[in-house]
Amino acid sequence: MIPLDVFGSESLAADLLEQVRWRDGVECPRCRSDRTVKNGSYGAFQRYLCKNCDRTFNDKTGTIFAHSKVALRKWLFSIYAFLRFNTSLRQLQREIGVTYKTMHRRVERFTRALDAPQLDLVGPVEIDEVYVSAGLKGRERDQPSRSRGLSTRGRGSYEGDKPPVFTIVDRGTGQRYVVPAKSADESTVRLLLAGHEEESLTVYTDGFRAYDPLEDDDEFHREYVVHGDGEYADGDVHVNTCESHASLARRWLSPHRGVSKDKLTQYLRAFQLRSELFRKPGREALKHAVEATL
Repeated sequence: MIPLDVFGSESLAADLLEQVRWRDGVECPRCRSDRTVKNGSYGAFQRYLCKNCDRTFNDKTGTIFAHSKVALRKWLFSIYAFLRFNTSLRQLQREIGVTYKTMHRRVERFTRALDAPQLDLVGPVEIDEVYVSAGLKGRERDQPSRSRGLSTRGRGSYEGDKPPVFTIVDRGTGQRYVVPAKSADESTVRLLLAGHEEESLTVYTDGFRAYDPLEDDDEFHREYVVHGDGEYADGDVHVNTCESHASLARRWLSPHRGVSKDKLTQYLRAFQLRSELFRKPGREALKHAVEATL
């Protein structure tokens, strides 16, 4: 269920932030000491005093929610709607009554706080690449006119405003990863597959030439299908799961009308987090999203 009570009450929103942030005990965000005591309140938020550095702080200090005049309950609603329903920033701006500039900065601050996914591969692994339209949207006015890379088809390049995005599916763990790259070449593929546990990782690919060198490497056992020959699956050998997940990533980017390639990594990290929240109930999903930013 959607946690409507949290979005309607600043005190409940503050309680949720307190539960997530101090789940392992209150710690001073400046000196990391646990010698803290309660010291009054700051609106709906608990204030603390650190006996080690003699500084005060509250539940929002040092988080993406600090120094914001907009209520925490509204920011939690924005994060939840952005991740769960892929709501556009224009719509969120209207829902919580702030300017588009304010909404854009806060969502950007949220996505920048997300960590890159850790690729601990067990295998077998599917890997495939897709090219998305991402140009120079949002540059300063004294910069050249923006381009969204919409005029070209097929394989693209970062310089041509169609950067590659690799989709990796680990069948051993069920984990799925979406990672943007500057180029779709052998070095990028090896870097993405470097974090594997098995001595010889089984890798399923299509017939793209960047994967060819894996056949001569003892670290990998490559099997592939050639889409150009009408071959899409040969028993367990296919990249259909990658293609399915890539289609979801494309749909995630669609409402934001041409994401800048400078911000593509941030939006795809948010998509990665959204995938983690998929089967969680409303309140647990919101807590997980907040925890990801701390």
